[in-house]
Amino acid sequence: MTTYRGHVEARGKGTYRGFIELGFDADGKRKRTTFTLRGNKREAEAELTKRLHELNTGTYVSPSKLTVGQWLEQWLRDYAERRVQPSTFERYAQIVRQHLIPALGHYQLRKLHGMHIQAYYVEAQSSGNQRREGGLSARSVLHHHRVLNQALGQALKLGLLAANPADAAEPPRVQGREMDALDESESARLLSVAQNSRLYLPILIALTTGMRRGEICGLQWSDVDLVEGCITVRRSLEQTKDGLRLKTPKTNKARRITLPALAVKTLKAHKAEQAALRLKLGAAYKDQGLVVCREDGEFTKPDTLSSLFRSMAKKHGFAVSFHGLRHSHASQLLKKHVPVHVVSQRLGHASPAITLNVYSHVLPGMQEEAAQLLDEALGQALEKQAVAT
Repeated sequence: MTTYRGHVEARGKGTYRGFIELGFDADGKRKRTTFTLRGNKREAEAELTKRLHELNTGTYVSPSKLTVGQWLEQWLRDYAERRVQPSTFERYAQIVRQHLIPALGHYQLRKLHGMHIQAYYVEAQSSGNQRREGGLSARSVLHHHRVLNQALGQALKLGLLAANPADAAEPPRVQGREMDALDESESARLLSVAQNSRLYLPILIALTTGMRRGEICGLQWSDVDLVEGCITVRRSLEQTKDGLRLKTPKTNKARRITLPALAVKTLKAHKAEQAALRLKLGAAYKDQGLVVCREDGEFTKPDTLSSLFRSMAKKHGFAVSFHGLRHSHASQLLKKHVPVHVVSQRLGHASPAITLNVYSHVLPGMQEEAAQLLDEALGQALEKQAVAT
């Protein structure tokens, strides 16, 4: 059996050319195939190793014959699965296999044009919904564009494409949507309604810290300092088709959140009640050190938490999701003029710019109030100046 070999050479700053020797033709001339990769030497050598393996095992497909469907499956396997969280990968795979491949997979990768992609976006919005009659929302099609753009961008980086055809297509514009958030009085009514239910504590934590659903479900007592009155968010509970797993927070770093007195008092009482229940159940209690958990100590699934909250909210007339409690926390703080960078730190955003972008709907009213305060302050100063002169 023929064993193929190759090497990589630098072709310029951040560009490498890979050479794979294919032996000799009938006339004794050397045969070889090449590829160009924009990246570093390690990435180029990894791509060479992968292609050599495919050649040596008979699974290699020539770039000239590679279809969009074949590339998307390869991108999922070799790139996406290694770089994103499992739950994100599941969404990518669903978009690729249920939508992109059926619509675009038959095209040869090098012959895919922006007009093909544009036609798919139009079709998806008119009749692309697989669950019910009609099309997909503009937001869903925009997600499809982002996934396709990433996959084709990787193909461009590897030299499989001369240009990214997704750049020539225009995804639908998504209209900004109103955040589902509660004000202080609505939050108080919600807490009152949930007072004697298992939802009270997770609702209180969400409203007073802005923690994400998975972060609350993954919170352990070792993360809670009831003396200092703070929580350190170190992990999040992720729910995938393969089950539950703890992972690092979204920004891959821990954050410290100071608690209001009400939350500290409630957590102290809950810890005592949990300890009593643990003693009562004995070996039947599976102690994992969780703050929010089932009665037997096991994890509360994030989807279960959302489902229970949805039922309660609907019953009592609250037009908000569990994630909306995080929005409520942020909106209420911003309206109280808490600095954006402080709100950003509590939410675990990568930067205050993200916070400003997400909560831009809160800013117009704050701008008016700021102008009024400035007018009053400057007016008073002018009056004092007039009196002095």
